[in-house]
Amino acid sequence: MTGKRPPAGDAPLPVDVARLRRQFPALTDDDLDAYATVTRRILAVADPADRARITRETLARGRAARAAPPRDDEDRLAVRYLAAVEKMQPR
Repeated sequence: MTGKRPPAGDAPLPVDVARLRRQFPALTDDDLDAYATVTRRILAVADPADRARITRETLARGRAARAAPPRDDEDRLAVRYLAAVEKMQPR
């Protein structure tokens, strides 16, 4: 399997969830679930440009879905991911 990425659900996270909980105590289980789901999707893509595009698109979708009623589960996931990322930003 040289050169192949694991399926999205199997990709290890860059930061352990326990460490995130300690560093950002405001994160909920829902926040961490959204973070893990989207981050694994991003990491499952090999091309760095595609990873950046997926990240931008997910954050933009989250902002749009927060401003209007979410249309589907992907919108809801994007809103949850955005909330998690915002809680991890320095203030």
